[in-house]
Amino acid sequence: MEAAQSQEQSAPGAFTAFARFVLCGGGVGVASSFAVAALASWIPWVLANALITAVSTLLATELHARFTFGAGGRATWRQHMQSAGSAAAAYAVTCVAMFVLQQLVAAPGAVVEQVVYLSASALAGVVRFAVLRLVVFARHRSRTATTARTTRPVPATVTGTPAPVGPAALCRAA
Repeated sequence: MEAAQSQEQSAPGAFTAFARFVLCGGGVGVASSFAVAALASWIPWVLANALITAVSTLLATELHARFTFGAGGRATWRQHMQSAGSAAAAYAVTCVAMFVLQQLVAAPGAVVEQVVYLSASALAGVVRFAVLRLVVFARHRSRTATTARTTRPVPATVTGTPAPVGPAALCRAA
């Protein structure tokens, strides 16, 4: 019972979870943007983005399970798969943003590419936060809350022998 209550207490509120999401996801995202830029000098940008997105999604999902949403342990395969779905959407957003940039600017500089990539990633990140909090990691919180509610101790009723009735019985009882 104490474990269920401590897990319930460790699930952060929306503001705290968002701050942690920004710290973990944003840190991984910034590192990923530099990794994509570096890897894109060797292989096509779309492939570099796909590889870095896959690796960063695995890392970020573990961080979110352990730290951001207070799941209390490693992410399950189901959570990884659901998170991968939201990451695929984020990948599409970053690809579209970079494609639009390439259509609008013939030879964008590295700074402009980083600004566009990080802006698209930030927009996709806000949507991912909502999906992860409300769908991917929500089951754990609701199951924990239900367990905590159903395992609270029920007040016991005291049963015993009936009280003695009458003055003679009361004297003997004393």
